[in-house]
This record gives sequence, C-alpha cells and structure tokens, in this order.
Amino acid sequence: MYISEEELLEHISSKPFHLISEAADELGVEAYVIGGYVRDIFLNRPSKDIDIVAIGSGIELARLVARKLGRHANLSIFKNFGTAQVKCADLELEFVGARKESYSHDSRKPIVENGTLEDDQNRRDFTINALAICLNKKRYGELVDPFDGLADLEDLTIRTPLDPDITFSDDPLRMMRAIRFATQLGFFIASETFDAIYRNRERIKIISRERIADELNKIILSPKPSFGFNLLDKAGLLPLIFPELSALKGVETKEGIGHKDNFAHTLMVLDRLSRVSDSLWLRWSALLHDIAKPVTKRFDPKLGWTFHNHNFIGEKMIPNIFRKMKLPMNEKMKYVQKMVRLHMRPIALSDDEVTDSAIRRLLFEAGDDIDDLMTLCEADITSKNPEKVRRFLHNFQLVREKLAYIEEKDRIRNFQPPVDGEEIMRVFNIPPSPPIGILKEAIKNAILDGIIENEHDVAYSFMIEKAREIGLTPKDETRSLDTIPENKIK
Repeated sequence: MYISEEELLEHISSKPFHLISEAADELGVEAYVIGGYVRDIFLNRPSKDIDIVAIGSGIELARLVARKLGRHANLSIFKNFGTAQVKCADLELEFVGARKESYSHDSRKPIVENGTLEDDQNRRDFTINALAICLNKKRYGELVDPFDGLADLEDLTIRTPLDPDITFSDDPLRMMRAIRFATQLGFFIASETFDAIYRNRERIKIISRERIADELNKIILSPKPSFGFNLLDKAGLLPLIFPELSALKGVETKEGIGHKDNFAHTLMVLDRLSRVSDSLWLRWSALLHDIAKPVTKRFDPKLGWTFHNHNFIGEKMIPNIFRKMKLPMNEKMKYVQKMVRLHMRPIALSDDEVTDSAIRRLLFEAGDDIDDLMTLCEADITSKNPEKVRRFLHNFQLVREKLAYIEEKDRIRNFQPPVDGEEIMRVFNIPPSPPIGILKEAIKNAILDGIIENEHDVAYSFMIEKAREIGLTPKDETRSLDTIPENKIK
C-alpha cells in the first residue's frame, strides 16, 4: 500500500486544502484531513467528501475557510452537533472540532467533550478510518497513523482502534459498518473484531431501522453483495435485522428428497444480477424474489417439495418488510412488488411454446419494467446443470425477440383500452356501474388474446357485440358498427 510523499501531497494540492491550511494557521489551531478521504488516497478510490478535524473550533475554521473561498462557497452550521459544512464546486468539506466521547448503555448518542487529535482518533470506528494528514504549513502532508491503519490497508483488514467490545457496545451501528466496509472494499474482518460483533449482536436493537436500512442498501450496492449477507448471517445479525431473509436458510429432507438452500440461491441470484445492473431496487427485487418460500413450502409425496404461489405471497409480504425497514412506501416498493409477482412468468414461457397472447399479457403487466424483469429472470437461472442453463437462456432470448416483435406490432406496453369508461357510459347512456367494468375488461382481454387489434373502431364494434350479450344497446343505433371488419380480426 506504498504511496510516495509526492503522490500524497498531490492529493491535497488543490486550492481548498491550501486555504484550510492558511485559515488554520491564522486561527492558531491544528487542522487535519481525516477518515475516509485519507483511506481512499491509499486505496486509489475517488472521494469527494472531505472530513476536517480542528484541535479547537471546527465551526470557526469553517467560517474562515468559507470567506476565503468566496461567494461560490456555501456554509452550513450545525451548532447542536458542533459541526459545519462548506460546499464549493463538487467538493463537500465537513468541519468538526477534535473531541472525545462517552456513551450510556441505552443510546448510541455520545456525551461529547473537547479533545486532542489522539482523543479524536481513538473514537474512530476502524484503524483504516483513523488516518489523518496534517494541513498546517509547518507539517503539511504529514501522516498521523497511531493504530497502524496503513498496515491494515496493506493486509485488507477491518480492525477497531481500541477494544472492539467497547467500540461495538458504545455504537452498535459500527457492527453493520464493519461488514459494509468489508463488502465494499473486499476486506476481511480481524478475528477478534468479528468475534466482538457476534458477542455484541443483540446491541443492534437500539439502532434505528433507517440507519440499518442505509447500511443494507450500501451492502446491496456493493460489487458482491453475498459477501456482506453471509457475514451478517455468521455474525448473528441477520435474524435480528432481517428475519424473513434469514428464514430462507437451510435444507429440509423428506423421504430422501431435499430442496435447495433458498438463502444460498437468493444470494447467487443477487450476485449474478449485480454484475449487469446497478439499480438498487432491482437488486432488492432479487433479494426478495423468493422471500415467501419458507411460508409456502409443502411436501407432496408425488411432486416432492413445492412452493406454490410464492411469487404472489411474496408480493403481499413486501409492504410489511418495507414498512419495518423504513424503506420508501411509494413507487419503488410497488416496482419491487411487481418484479416479485412476475418473476415466474418468463420462466414459465421459456418452458412452453411461446404464444403471442402470453407475450402480450406479460408485456401489458410489466410495462416499462419488462427489460428489468427479463434481467432478473436470467439471473434466477442458477442450476448446476450447464445444459439446463443453456436451454433456459436460449429460450429467454426467444422470449425477448418475441417481446420486441409484439411491442412493435401491437403497441401493448402500458396500453389502455382504446374505448374508455366515459365513452361506454356515453354510448349506452348509463351511470357508473358494473357493466362498464365488464365491457372494459372484455375489450382488454380481446386485445391481449389477439382476437382484435388495438384500434378504436375495432374495439368499439367489439364492445357493441359484447354489450348486446349482457342486454345493453347503444342509445344511438346508427352509430353502432354492427360487425368487426374481417381484416381486423386476428
């Protein structure tokens, strides 16, 4: 993890760092850039969020730096937290005074006192986040590394600066952060640190669901999310923060017949999808696509293990999961529900001869999310039989080609029946009532089944015929189109 002095200075050579140096010397305080920005210098990772710690008032330092940056700088002060933020161009500078912290057992909010640089580094979560670079002119670019954080970067190791039991008991969110950093960076967690996570796992209960969800989202968005979820499981955190996912674990055998481990399968699907999509909510869909298998699992002596309707039951489980996790209860949740509900459909189509009608219905229900759905379904093929995988993926390609063809020909995606409820009420001079829904559904199904084309006059004629079957006649018989043109019937 070697980096030359020249290379290190290059990372703190931009104007804001030199202005911080000037301001700190004018105020007579020590100033350091600390934490993730320094860590990422040595990892060669881009970072725009810069934390500055002052041995004195971080707010006063931020005020002077903002004045030096001029009118393009935006200063925000948070007196209750003793912090300040300066935004300039694409940089965010966070200022805080060095401090030491103490905790009560039932809260992760510390009692804060002014402190030294040593105090401030002692309170950091991990050695790799305790690295500091001095910005004062006389020591500009000097690295302060009291816990051998560089060695841990070299060894790809997550370790706490002080006693890990105290670190995690004081702020249990650090247990999630340890696993998240290990997952994002591809690091290992030191054995004494990981053992302390396991011992302190019950402390996670004092952490807000929003904080936990934020860490989960970062794990899900990492290059290989399964690494993080397996660590959460081994640390004993998973059943505490996500019992529905933990319930997927294990294989049951009856009469010599077992089913696959649905937890391992889910993580494999998530990893496969993560290679081709960085969409958070599509990744959540992969994580939840089989979430209802534990509650739908049945053993049939003739069929073996079954999970009938797990997609529909899973769709119904998602609002409660999102509510508990404090995830957004909006279109993002509905998107995940749709993906979970429909994830079996393309697989079923790939097993059978693909009909235009089945493709139309899938395209209608998936709408603009059809490509995401197909991506999820392709990731869901995790068989160890390469011939089976090849056959499924080949059939999925046929489904994709058919989707493109039907979309171009019939304009089904997101379509609304060309005859709407208002027109039906006007034609038959009736108020809102069940026959309107019956006719709209009949028109929609006729188009999806390929009986008629997706055109207004054809749909109108079809509506007239269906209306007569249920005893309705149009108020203006002369407007009625008695027959559907033969060239419009499929």
